Amino acid sequence: MILEMVRANGAVSLRELARVVQTSEVTVRRDVRALEAEGLLDRRHGGAVLPGGFTRESGFPQKSHLATAEKTAIADLAANFVEEGEAIVVGAGTTTQELARRLARVPGLTVVTNSLLVAQALAHANRVEVVMTGGTLRGSNYALVGSGAEQSLHGLRVSRAFLSGAGLTAERGLSTSNMLSASVDRALVQAAAEVVVLADHTKLGTDTMFQTVPTDLITRLVTDEPPAHDDRAATELQALADQGVQIAVAGGQGGSAGSGAGGPGGDSVPARQQRRDVPVPGPRRQVPGAGGQLRSASASMLGEQGAGAERARVADLRRR
Repeated sequence: MILEMVRANGAVSLRELARVVQTSEVTVRRDVRALEAEGLLDRRHGGAVLPGGFTRESGFPQKSHLATAEKTAIADLAANFVEEGEAIVVGAGTTTQELARRLARVPGLTVVTNSLLVAQALAHANRVEVVMTGGTLRGSNYALVGSGAEQSLHGLRVSRAFLSGAGLTAERGLSTSNMLSASVDRALVQAAAEVVVLADHTKLGTDTMFQTVPTDLITRLVTDEPPAHDDRAATELQALADQGVQIAVAGGQGGSAGSGAGGPGGDSVPARQQRRDVPVPGPRRQVPGAGGQLRSASASMLGEQGAGAERARVADLRRR
């Protein structure tokens, strides 16, 4: 059953496998290790993928049932970074579709998108204006792609872009398995002052064929809390933070993001239901009006002496 799910979807999380086969993640992890030893699949951060290094793209019906609780939590948190009267672009994907459902309540919002699913989610929002790109319909993910979509984005300027993808690494940034989708996503990035990536923990460390957003262009990553045993996902998050990406972590397993910040010395919000921001080594552009929603780790966790040491370390990094 595990092999059938991986072959059908391309990538499946351990949490989803455990739910479907009605057993514990520990048992599933043991079986995945055995299947990897036989060369039948590859393990990834908190999940399993087809063997060969690069994951193939699964269709919308399969992706819509993967990591649903995580996507809901990520969308809840990402919606906090959108203000009334803003103009944004939203790319295609099941996670961005979840975000769009929450944006329907933001008055005066203008959303530019190449996704039919995003547009559908906002179709009955009276106070949201939806602008669709041109292009050719790609049926597997209900997105408009091609030169028509890219040309319609020329000359566009918005405050931020919300994008998803098939994989995210600190080395290459966001990537996807389809060349046409990657090209449109790059055009969406060029139209935005800031880039917000929505990716659940199963995509961390996964690398796919076509790069869409290099790491140095990603302003913020909104993700879910990796399982406690997933050291590789935590390592990937820290590597992204070290490169200047602001990390916002939403509660997993259906929990909504709380108002408190996590980490050592945080408040009493349960660890699986809180937002946590990973400290970054240097200053990063802040989202207008979002101050106070993300807590500066250097301000709350370092004293004057520690802050001075941190500034010295940042200066040394910049000289390198």
